[in-house]
Amino acid sequence: MDYIDLFLIHDPFSGKERRLETWRALIKARDEGKIRSIGVSNYSILHLEEIKKADLELPVVNQLEIHPFCQQRPIVEWCRNHRVFVQAYCPLLRGQRWDNDLLVALSQKYNKSVPQILVRWSLQAGYSPLPKSTRAERIMSNARIFDFEIEIQDMVQLELLDIGDQGAVSWNPTYAP
Repeated sequence: MDYIDLFLIHDPFSGKERRLETWRALIKARDEGKIRSIGVSNYSILHLEEIKKADLELPVVNQLEIHPFCQQRPIVEWCRNHRVFVQAYCPLLRGQRWDNDLLVALSQKYNKSVPQILVRWSLQAGYSPLPKSTRAERIMSNARIFDFEIEIQDMVQLELLDIGDQGAVSWNPTYAP
């Protein structure tokens, strides 16, 4: 292997000094051609501002839990304003809340599965979704989302499902000090 395409710091738990030290090391490895792109995962505005205030370049990506029930709008807005791309993990809610009335209704309306609705929402909302599955048929199904578009009024209804941190289905370490 000649280089790593994308390397992310997985979480912000190491503390400010270690986070900055690690970020500097990643910049150096990228500059040496060992890594093509560098980013972070689960970084809050506080953690991203630490990088900015240290006068270091910002990550190219911040990977966050993002789906209709947990949209993390303040972090997403900060990232977009600072040209940090947002990747959405857990877009399929780990199979939870698939029985939500709106998701079921949209699944029927568009003749698509609930996971397909969730992945399509993520793309239309401007994220790069990272659906997880080990089953080939589900992976193929999750990719069959380019033959339809969710109408704007339905996108608005999906955005109204946001319940903030209570909507998370995974750990959410964005509040690490």
